[in-house]
Order: sequence, then C-alpha cells, then structure tokens
Amino acid sequence: MNKIYIILIYLMILSGCSKDEVKVVKIKETQQDLEMISAYKEAYLALNQGDPYFSAKKFLEAELLYPQSDWAPKAALLASYSYYLQNYYPEALLNLERYLITYPSDINHSYAHYLIAMCYFETIEDEKRDSAPLIKARDKFKYVVENFPNTDFAMDSKFKIDLIQDIIAAKEMYLGRHYIKKQKWIAAINRFKIVVEDYDTTVFVEEALHRLVEINYKLGLKEESQKYANLLGYNYLSSDWYKKSYKVFNKSYKISEKKINNKDKRGIIEKFKKLFN
Repeated sequence: MNKIYIILIYLMILSGCSKDEVKVVKIKETQQDLEMISAYKEAYLALNQGDPYFSAKKFLEAELLYPQSDWAPKAALLASYSYYLQNYYPEALLNLERYLITYPSDINHSYAHYLIAMCYFETIEDEKRDSAPLIKARDKFKYVVENFPNTDFAMDSKFKIDLIQDIIAAKEMYLGRHYIKKQKWIAAINRFKIVVEDYDTTVFVEEALHRLVEINYKLGLKEESQKYANLLGYNYLSSDWYKKSYKVFNKSYKISEKKINNKDKRGIIEKFKKLFN
C-alpha cells in the first residue's frame, strides 16, 4: 500500500497539486482500502456460514472497490469458488476466465485452471449424454498436470483424468452396443476399435476385444476375428470375455458358471462390512 501512496503523491506533485490536495487523496485511498477489507471479511464470513450466493456478491464487491490491490485477484477467485459451491457453473466459468485475463501474473493460476476443470467435471452425467463436458474437463485437467506438475491440483487432476477415460470408454461401448442392435456392423467395429486403441487401460477393453471377435466372425472376416481373439487371450487369458470369444470358434465349448448360494453371499457381505468397522 505504501508504494501506491508514494506513486500517487509523486503524480500529484508533478501535476502541481498542493499538500492539502495530496492529503485528501491519501485519506480517500485509505477509506477505499478499508471498505474493500470490510467487504472481503463479510464475504468470507458468509462463505464459512454456508451462504455462497451472498458471499459471491460481496467478493465481487470487494474486488470492484479496490481492483489494483493484492486482494482483488483473491476476491475474484473466491467469488468463482462461491459460484461453484452453488452449482452456478456458467457464472463460475465466466468469472474464472475474466480472472485469468485481468490478473495474468497472479500466483494462483493453477487453482483457477483446476476450478475450471472441476466446473466441467461436475456437469458430466452418464455415457448416454453429451460428451462436450467430458472432453473439456479432460483437456483442462491435462493442462493442470502439464503446467503445474508439483501441485496438489495436479495429483487430483491425474485421478480425475482416469475417471474421465473410463466414462468416455463407457460411452463408446454404449454406442457400439447400440449399433450392434441396429446391425450397423462397421459403425460398431469403429467404436470398439476406439476403446481398444485409445482406452486400453480401462475396464472396457476386454469386452471391446470380444465384440470385435464376435462381429468380424459374423461378417466372415475370420482372420481379423482370430487376430482380436489372440490379443484377448494373450492379455486376458482367464477373462470371462476370452471364454466367450473362445466359444465363437468352438461352439461346443461350455462356459462354467460358479453359483454362489445364499450362505456364501452372507459371508461376503459380512467381510465387506468389516472393512468399514
């Protein structure tokens, strides 16, 4: 704050102002500072008391009262966080983008980018819905990992990326199964190939390989079918999906199914409950 006062005094001297005029400017500046701090404290209190709507309003007020202060970018970020808590994701995103433009040298950019990613992440629904939030969230989480690798935000971003990969793979599987029902074989093959090639670390890769075995065999492309069967067997030999693929080539093969009686089920449930005791 002293540096600001010194600059203001220096500018006033250059413009030929009197000492009295300089004192008036300093008093106004101090009053503006106090108003900003008061609004900031009020906003923070409201946030802690569970009133994020009022909190967002007061943080933005604090920023506007003294936009050149060190507290202004903090107020802008906390306003965005308050919007986020209310599920006002469009408002949070708009304010975060404004913050990045208005305060390009602020030290909290890692948090801003992470919060942008979280806003997109929170709007993700299931594999049947629009994939735009999935892609935007994944790309922003990747940005955090690549540009802020030593932060806690990067650690959580890696975890979120894995979750998103699973959801995207689930979406491709859903579409692939849909095309099978419609007997659109090429469209189905393309979806399952995406899972095998781009999402091979997800839980859906085994089923995707089996579907490729199944469809290619049905189309008479036995060499192609055998290729995917070999790949499935090499990587997931004990998988149930491999057994199903094996049955495609060996019709007489019977898949054994182990039945769990009610007593076994109770034992499993009890073991599960103990994990949380």
